[in-house]
Amino acid sequence: MQVRAEGLSAMRGGRTVFADVRFAVDAGEALAVTGPNGSGKSTLLRVIAGLLGPVAGAIVIDPAAEDSALHYLGHLDGLKTALTVRQNLVFWQALWNGRRDDEQIGPALARLGIEPLADLTLGVLSAGQRRRVALTRMLLAKRLLWLLDEPATALDAAGEDAVAAMVEAHLREGGIAVVATHRPLPYAVRLLALGARP
Repeated sequence: MQVRAEGLSAMRGGRTVFADVRFAVDAGEALAVTGPNGSGKSTLLRVIAGLLGPVAGAIVIDPAAEDSALHYLGHLDGLKTALTVRQNLVFWQALWNGRRDDEQIGPALARLGIEPLADLTLGVLSAGQRRRVALTRMLLAKRLLWLLDEPATALDAAGEDAVAAMVEAHLREGGIAVVATHRPLPYAVRLLALGARP
């Protein structure tokens, strides 16, 4: 699998946030997208995910894959605060896989260090704990392409290590990760630096 940007340009709020962006990321590789606030990191991930159309250029995923071939983790976690951690994960698991598999939930929670929180409601968790739950969802359905927008937001050092281990395992299995970040990524083999625009 390969993900390519070919002369990609995008606008937000009536202004161009980046222009003529080009990159290629192959299976087993991670691309770190860096740049100051407003440089278009989140916009780029949204374009790759198909949530926003480019004004020029194209994203090419080769071989062609359906939208379900990717996980997109944005700034919002997409979780219901009135439900327990387990109930949230069961919902997403059933939505993505068409079935429930309780045996998968515990090990996924354990990988992010939050198994003891399984039966607590999201509303009582800290921001970092909720972020770990959102990341746990990605382990419940196989997707080759991961688009991660500041995945370490609100995480402590142990949480950051858990996320790094999770992404590294995904890459070893032939996946691709495109990560918008302000921090160095030990697993990134490619770097795309977006510049700020007035």
